[in-house]
Amino acid sequence: MIDLSFSYKEKCDPVKKTRLLLSVMNEDNDFQIEQVKGARKAAARCGADLEVLCAEDDGILQSQQLLQRIQGAAEARPNVIIFEPAGSTTLPHAARAAGAAGIGWIVLSRDAEYIAELRSTYRIPACVITPDHLEMGRIQGRQLAALLPRGGIILYIQGPSHSKAATLRHEGLLETIPQNIQLRVVKGHWSEASAEKAVHSWLGLSTSRNTEIAAVCAQDDSMAIGARKAFEESTHELRQTWRQIPFLGCDGMPDTGQEWVRQGRLAATVFNPPTAPVAVDLVAAFLRDGSMPPARTLTHAKSIPELAMLVKAQGAIAR
Repeated sequence: MIDLSFSYKEKCDPVKKTRLLLSVMNEDNDFQIEQVKGARKAAARCGADLEVLCAEDDGILQSQQLLQRIQGAAEARPNVIIFEPAGSTTLPHAARAAGAAGIGWIVLSRDAEYIAELRSTYRIPACVITPDHLEMGRIQGRQLAALLPRGGIILYIQGPSHSKAATLRHEGLLETIPQNIQLRVVKGHWSEASAEKAVHSWLGLSTSRNTEIAAVCAQDDSMAIGARKAFEESTHELRQTWRQIPFLGCDGMPDTGQEWVRQGRLAATVFNPPTAPVAVDLVAAFLRDGSMPPARTLTHAKSIPELAMLVKAQGAIAR
């Protein structure tokens, strides 16, 4: 029998503080910032210690950081690792090493095939907590349909190619955009700077000079703002000015995306509730009564503003 560091005795021991480790993709994306803020608040509520690591958008670095903690001295190991994959995989090798060491393993914003194996082999809390990325893309498609009843060409800023979230959001968008809307896709990396650079490059192409853009839609709010900055600084020969183009984002954090909608910098966003505090709350429930978290928890997105308000506002403009 494996000597589990996360035994039921430890769960019930009020003297020992639970040690949680949160690994985020980067430290400059507004959603990642909210992940950390929400997790800190949730950890404080349940009296746990929380260590935060930044993977710097590097899956290899993230794997090294986590394995270092897993293989460290037993008294310093985290009881549960909560992480959002920074690379193309969900780190199955590190997951199994964590399970063998009795460390709980929670994957954020991505599905992981090995979760069932961890749950059946080791007595640890192991699960996935993920947004419904397909539905988030569908909502953006409905927002575009509401804002552009006559259709048009959309400059679409997508996340990196290796990102499953980016792929699913794109698929969801394609399900709901009308046939009179066409996409011109550029790639960003979940940051304002990456989108600004990508859009600057696109605006510099000869093929873009005669393209009349009806809207700019980004897969997260920071990339939408980066795209807006690129248009602000551009001498691109559009028939309309950039100020007339609606910019749409996604994630909708209260201090960024939602605030930018209130300011008029974004026409719409999609609220994506942070998953890290949900993970901490599930760990707290496991500590409290031994209840194993569900293998997969889905958070629910919503349009900001509500779709009915976008339709109403567009109708008023048309009149």
